[in-house]
Amino acid sequence: MTLSKTRTKLVDVARLLFAKKGVEATTMNDIALASKKGRRTLYTYFKSKEQIYMAVVASEMESLSNEMVRSAEKNTTPEQKIFELIITHLEAIKAVVYRNGTLKADFFRDIWRVEAVRKDFDATEVRLFRQVLQEGVEQGVFLIESVEIMADILHYCIKGIEVPYIRDSIGGGLDDETGWRYVKNIVYAALGHKQEYV
Repeated sequence: MTLSKTRTKLVDVARLLFAKKGVEATTMNDIALASKKGRRTLYTYFKSKEQIYMAVVASEMESLSNEMVRSAEKNTTPEQKIFELIITHLEAIKAVVYRNGTLKADFFRDIWRVEAVRKDFDATEVRLFRQVLQEGVEQGVFLIESVEIMADILHYCIKGIEVPYIRDSIGGGLDDETGWRYVKNIVYAALGHKQEYV
């Protein structure tokens, strides 16, 4: 098995154990045994459980980045792409947290550690927002002064509602269709898009 495949296997095994037992209850020995690799192999790649936890988070962020890129590359209108990027971001983050079971609690408790790992994802998202916003400006769909500033604002707004979105505490009692219509109205109004979705 190549070095990268061994590392990937260790991260995948750690992800499953963290989801099942929780990060605190999982030991490096648990990971070594479950992966059928010796402790020496595990410590070759990761010096601590903290390092392997951060590798699990980084792996999830990379998957999310790939989903965002696929959304931006779809052959649709700029307004559809921007909305798809927003939905993809929120739904994928929610799926990551729920897929990882008890990682949910650790994710919220360790949000600042997670922040350190998600820098590449954040940069990719801002780049994709800029790309789609520029496309919309060139097509006369969006009326905004600065693509760069608007991309940053969009990114931070979406990032800011991740936790309440994951906890299902936004728009209590609203069905998904109505909730997303509110989001479209707010985003499109901010982008100077004329169409209303009320």
